[in-house]
Amino acid sequence: MTWSRRVRPDRIGRREFVKAGAGAAAGLALMGGRSALAQGTAKKFGVIDCHAHWQPESYLKAMKELGKPINNPNPFNFDLDKRIKHMDEQGVQVHILAILTPAVQWAAPADGAHLAQLINDAAMEAHKAYPDRLYAAIAMPIQDPPLALKELNRVAGKPGLCAIHLPTSNNAKDYLFQPDFEPIFARAEELGYPLVFHPIGDEAGLDRLQGPAFLNNSVGIPFEHTITAARFIVNGVLDKYPKLDIVLFHAGGAFPYVAGRVEYALMRRNIKMPRPFREYIRRFHYDTIAYYPETLRFLISLVGSDRVVIGTDDYAAMDIDKPMALVEELKLPAEDRERIFTNNAVRLFRL
Repeated sequence: MTWSRRVRPDRIGRREFVKAGAGAAAGLALMGGRSALAQGTAKKFGVIDCHAHWQPESYLKAMKELGKPINNPNPFNFDLDKRIKHMDEQGVQVHILAILTPAVQWAAPADGAHLAQLINDAAMEAHKAYPDRLYAAIAMPIQDPPLALKELNRVAGKPGLCAIHLPTSNNAKDYLFQPDFEPIFARAEELGYPLVFHPIGDEAGLDRLQGPAFLNNSVGIPFEHTITAARFIVNGVLDKYPKLDIVLFHAGGAFPYVAGRVEYALMRRNIKMPRPFREYIRRFHYDTIAYYPETLRFLISLVGSDRVVIGTDDYAAMDIDKPMALVEELKLPAEDRERIFTNNAVRLFRL
């Protein structure tokens, strides 16, 4: 198997920036130039891709040593120079990196913890090498919540780390809403790290989705997001942690389109939520990987342009060639475009 990438036309030019505090960053707009800050100046952000994957070389080496080698890895996932060049071709300034499947949760706890350390240390080095281009979500050995919390605390506040990357399930079983995982929600809220969710290939109902049509990906992955979002609401996690931010990749899966059905089911069973149900829908952020412009337009109309961020799924099997194209088809007002391309991510990830 060999990998190749098509060259994309540059849609939005590269603009360099330096890291700004969350309060100052909230006012940054889409394109270049400088903005005066209380302690100097900061360059403005360009397009921020919040859903991008990678496999650093230290992780690839460790996976081979553990007897689970990544065969023919895509060079864009480990060669940062090639990645940066491709980002320039796409018109993307920043990638928020998250480890690509199979991640770390499959391993014995000690091995998972070691893999997570390698990934997070590599992320900090990547940010050091490209401080205006690469940030990352923290990897954790979720198969052992105390070890996961230990790793989170080890790297908390380190440069370049701006979120926590979690699978939607583990071996098609729930782990998120078990009592021993709750301290991680509390710590994430305390640190101000959003949770970014991605399925890992063991989706519910996988036995019914096998075959050449790739339904395990095109259907299984979106429904993993749907289940996760619904459970965050009905399990009361969003009420208990009101400042916890959550990002659902793949445009939230099917959740935005069945949310009304979930609300109606609660009403029919006389289950009263502390807040109006539509407020819970807006507690999540969603990326733009909706594939149809009509689908993305519906998502934005439901949750608001302030809850949507750019995503590509680079460099995975279903990645998007032109990150901004779907948004551009909608002919949105400039303010909405700037939110989706840049400003929402600056605020969300406190860049």
